[in-house]
Amino acid sequence: MPSVFIDGEAGTTGLKIRERLEGGVLRIRSLPDALRKNPEARLALMADVDIVVLCLPDEAAREAVALADALGAGAPRILDASTAHRTAPGWTYGFAELTPSQPAAIASARRVSNPGCYATAAVALLRPLVERGILPREHPVTINAISGYSGGGRAMIEAHEASGGPAFELYALTLGHKHVPEIMAHAGLATRPIFVPSVGHFRQGMLLSIPLHLDMIDGGHSVGEIEAVLRQHYAGSRYVAVRDLPESEKLEPQALNDTDVLELFVAGRDGQAVLIARLDNLGKGAAGAAVQNLSLMIR
Repeated sequence: MPSVFIDGEAGTTGLKIRERLEGGVLRIRSLPDALRKNPEARLALMADVDIVVLCLPDEAAREAVALADALGAGAPRILDASTAHRTAPGWTYGFAELTPSQPAAIASARRVSNPGCYATAAVALLRPLVERGILPREHPVTINAISGYSGGGRAMIEAHEASGGPAFELYALTLGHKHVPEIMAHAGLATRPIFVPSVGHFRQGMLLSIPLHLDMIDGGHSVGEIEAVLRQHYAGSRYVAVRDLPESEKLEPQALNDTDVLELFVAGRDGQAVLIARLDNLGKGAAGAAVQNLSLMIR
């Protein structure tokens, strides 16, 4: 049975990954609480497992990779759930639905970067359109999104669960959110998008939307054409599905909680469109994506 060490298993994503792996085909190895930050103990365990999953802050993830590198040829394969390596050379991006060849690339990779939740949604909508020439790489794109507070880390979770927290708030208003380089790199954008994330007073769930003025894009593409491209790209996918917009013309962010499904929608009329993605930020947006990648890596 292949073995895995979740470095940072006490955090939100680490706990969810462990929960999903328990009773499965991977043997989970752990350190006692007193040794979780001990470099010698971590290095010894890294040397004794097949895969290490990093659920750490970015700088700590880089340090963990350097630690593993000290093992040379005996270093384990690594799946990094932090932001640290999502655009780094030598790392394979862990969005299996990115291209037809991506699952095989993940399966053979020594280093895999797990996507960010916002980036998963944005890349899923944009990459097929850029590849097909529907959306020019230079086109200015605006991305709006709302996530449950579990995506904000321990401090945000504690604030919401202890005192109620705000009903809704925008953040990263200097437009420097850490997912922007990842979105650009893997969606194929040449122009930096305006990304406006927000958080609501609910634990998990996510909606991301991208408005487009179709009459300002060369080629005069229609809403139906955009939807057809997305449906073709994700045809046969287990986790990503293009759905018809509900008759209510409403979407709420928590409908896919505790699933690994990513739903895509295309709404619009009269030369305007809104591309929409819905997912659980702890499912396909984090732990679920990690387990999907692990299943490919142990084939």
